[in-house]
Amino acid sequence: MSYKEQFIWKRAVQLAVNCYKATRLFPPAELYSLTSQIRCSSVSVASNIAEGYGRRSKQEYIQFLHVALGSLRELDTQLIIAKEVDLVQQDVLTPLLSEVEEMQSILVATLNKLKA
Repeated sequence: MSYKEQFIWKRAVQLAVNCYKATRLFPPAELYSLTSQIRCSSVSVASNIAEGYGRRSKQEYIQFLHVALGSLRELDTQLIIAKEVDLVQQDVLTPLLSEVEEMQSILVATLNKLKA
Protein backbone atom coordinates (compact mmCIF):
# COMPACT_ATOMS: atom_id res chain seq x y z
CA MET A 1 0.00 0.00 0.00
CA SER A 2 1.27 3.47 -0.87
CA TYR A 3 0.93 6.52 1.35
CA LYS A 4 -1.12 7.99 -1.51
CA GLU A 5 -3.84 5.43 -0.79
CA GLN A 6 -4.12 6.44 2.86
CA PHE A 7 -7.24 8.34 3.89
CA ILE A 8 -5.23 10.47 6.32
CA TRP A 9 -2.81 11.60 3.60
CA LYS A 10 -5.62 12.37 1.14
CA ARG A 11 -7.38 14.53 3.74
CA ALA A 12 -4.15 16.36 4.53
CA VAL A 13 -3.53 17.10 0.85
CA GLN A 14 -7.08 18.42 0.48
CA LEU A 15 -6.55 20.65 3.51
CA ALA A 16 -3.38 22.08 1.94
CA VAL A 17 -5.20 22.71 -1.35
CA ASN A 18 -8.00 24.49 0.51
CA CYS A 19 -5.47 26.61 2.41
CA TYR A 20 -3.81 27.66 -0.84
CA LYS A 21 -7.18 28.63 -2.30
CA ALA A 22 -8.13 30.62 0.79
CA THR A 23 -4.82 32.47 1.03
CA ARG A 24 -5.18 33.66 -2.56
CA LEU A 25 -7.81 35.98 -1.11
CA PHE A 26 -5.43 37.50 1.44
CA PRO A 27 -4.08 41.00 0.83
CA PRO A 28 -0.87 41.09 -1.26
CA ALA A 29 0.98 42.64 1.70
CA GLU A 30 0.58 39.31 3.54
CA LEU A 31 2.25 37.23 0.82
CA TYR A 32 5.54 36.82 2.69
CA SER A 33 3.97 36.72 6.11
CA LEU A 34 0.86 34.84 7.20
CA THR A 35 0.07 33.64 3.67
CA SER A 36 3.44 31.93 3.40
CA GLN A 37 3.26 30.47 6.91
CA ILE A 38 -0.22 29.03 6.37
CA ARG A 39 0.84 27.45 3.11
CA CYS A 40 4.01 25.96 4.61
CA SER A 41 2.22 24.57 7.67
CA SER A 42 -0.53 22.99 5.61
CA VAL A 43 1.94 21.38 3.20
CA SER A 44 4.00 20.14 6.14
CA VAL A 45 1.07 18.11 7.49
CA ALA A 46 0.70 16.02 4.32
CA SER A 47 4.46 15.87 3.74
CA ASN A 48 5.21 14.47 7.19
CA ILE A 49 2.48 11.86 6.85
CA ALA A 50 4.04 10.75 3.56
CA GLU A 51 7.60 10.82 4.87
CA GLY A 52 6.71 8.88 7.99
CA TYR A 53 4.89 6.24 6.01
CA GLY A 54 8.08 5.58 4.07
CA ARG A 55 10.19 5.00 7.18
CA ARG A 56 11.39 1.62 8.34
CA SER A 57 9.53 1.25 11.60
CA LYS A 58 6.16 1.95 13.12
CA GLN A 59 7.89 4.04 15.79
CA GLU A 60 9.40 6.33 13.14
CA TYR A 61 5.99 6.65 11.48
CA ILE A 62 4.48 7.64 14.83
CA GLN A 63 7.22 10.25 15.27
CA PHE A 64 6.41 11.82 11.88
CA LEU A 65 2.69 11.80 12.67
CA HIS A 66 3.51 13.77 15.82
CA VAL A 67 5.42 16.28 13.68
CA ALA A 68 2.40 16.49 11.35
CA LEU A 69 0.18 17.12 14.37
CA GLY A 70 2.50 19.94 15.45
CA SER A 71 2.29 21.49 11.99
CA LEU A 72 -1.49 21.17 12.12
CA ARG A 73 -1.57 23.03 15.42
CA GLU A 74 0.65 25.73 13.91
CA LEU A 75 -1.80 25.98 11.02
CA ASP A 76 -4.74 26.25 13.41
CA THR A 77 -3.04 29.12 15.25
CA GLN A 78 -2.21 30.93 12.02
CA LEU A 79 -5.77 30.63 10.74
CA ILE A 80 -7.14 31.92 14.04
CA ILE A 81 -4.85 34.94 13.81
CA ALA A 82 -5.87 35.53 10.18
CA LYS A 83 -9.50 35.41 11.25
CA GLU A 84 -8.96 37.75 14.21
CA VAL A 85 -7.19 40.40 12.13
CA ASP A 86 -9.79 40.15 9.34
CA LEU A 87 -7.43 39.15 6.53
CA VAL A 88 -10.32 37.52 4.71
CA GLN A 89 -14.04 37.05 5.25
CA GLN A 90 -14.94 34.68 8.04
CA ASP A 91 -17.03 32.50 5.73
CA VAL A 92 -13.73 31.54 4.06
CA LEU A 93 -11.80 30.76 7.23
CA THR A 94 -14.53 29.11 9.33
CA PRO A 95 -14.75 25.97 7.11
CA LEU A 96 -10.94 25.73 7.13
CA LEU A 97 -10.86 25.86 10.91
CA SER A 98 -13.44 23.06 11.01
CA GLU A 99 -11.35 21.05 8.56
CA VAL A 100 -8.31 21.52 10.80
CA GLU A 101 -10.29 20.23 13.79
CA GLU A 102 -11.40 17.18 11.81
CA MET A 103 -7.86 16.53 10.65
CA GLN A 104 -6.62 16.78 14.22
CA SER A 105 -9.18 14.17 15.30
CA ILE A 106 -8.09 11.87 12.47
CA LEU A 107 -4.41 12.26 13.33
CA VAL A 108 -4.95 11.67 17.06
CA ALA A 109 -7.12 8.62 16.37
CA THR A 110 -4.46 7.23 14.00
CA LEU A 111 -1.75 7.81 16.60
CA ASN A 112 -3.80 6.12 19.31
CA LYS A 113 -4.45 3.14 17.06
CA LEU A 114 -0.76 2.79 16.16
CA LYS A 115 0.32 3.06 19.80
CA ALA A 116 -2.19 0.44 21.01
